[in-house]
Amino acid sequence: MSETGASPLPATPPARSPLFRAEQFVWLTARVLEQRLFAHHFLNGGADPVETALDAYRNEDGGYGHALEPDLRGPVSQPLHTGHALRVLDAIGRCGGQRVERVCRYLTAVSTADGALPAIHPSQRGYPAAPFIPIVDDPPSELLSTGPVVGLLHRNEVWHAWLFRATDFCWQAVESMEKSHPYEVEAAVAFLDSAPDRPRAEAAADRLGRRVREHRLVALDPSDLAAYPVAPGYAPGEHHFPHDYAKTPSSLARAWFTDTEMTRSLDFLTDAQQKDGGWPIRWRQWAPGTALEARPMVTIEALRTLRAHGRTIG
Repeated sequence: MSETGASPLPATPPARSPLFRAEQFVWLTARVLEQRLFAHHFLNGGADPVETALDAYRNEDGGYGHALEPDLRGPVSQPLHTGHALRVLDAIGRCGGQRVERVCRYLTAVSTADGALPAIHPSQRGYPAAPFIPIVDDPPSELLSTGPVVGLLHRNEVWHAWLFRATDFCWQAVESMEKSHPYEVEAAVAFLDSAPDRPRAEAAADRLGRRVREHRLVALDPSDLAAYPVAPGYAPGEHHFPHDYAKTPSSLARAWFTDTEMTRSLDFLTDAQQKDGGWPIRWRQWAPGTALEARPMVTIEALRTLRAHGRTIG
């Protein structure tokens, strides 16, 4: 509060800076949640408005639904929605307390027999979903959905019975991984970056990084993308770059890449900002509304990645 009792005005980025252009894009296109997240991260906005907006997606079972993750529509709670909600709570420093206790009860209820999370719970059937997301009656555990959630809970020192078996699942999945795909690797990194056993995590990350390079799961030279294959089932041009794995300099994945490779990657990310101020989505688009909702999310993530690596954004 100022001396007059009025709330301070939000910081305004310089006109024509990447941040200013992104801000205009967010106000034009984003949902209320992403507008408030942008304000929190870049305009001195508070955490309370973000949490209030996130509550609109929360269900009585403790999970989150209502298309929080745009590629899954409908009201029902899903692990992917709930993992997204935990990322928001972590970003604003609210990943703890009773709200997360309720989330853990939901995670327990939807876990598979081995105590981990499916990517899609069968309750999604009957509601629109991206055609590349299969809905089955007895879905298997997936590192894609389990790894980021377990990592977030460990980073925030959340202790719950659900975490024990889910953590064991993540270790087994990461340490036995032979063939993989980029999004699963991102999930593995999200787990390893916050796993409590740091020597074990560092060793697993070292092995994983070698596989990423050997199997060409990362585009190391953005000027020659034709030299890098796209993973099966991915959209044309859906490459992954060093900055997708090492979102911060402190990530274990940062050691996978040379300084030159990381610089090229961040230059590419900077140059990917479009004329309207937002960043593009690279995955397969299946409905106009989902793409519109996803782009502000991608834009905020791009800005946070650039800022974390010391790039000037505005």
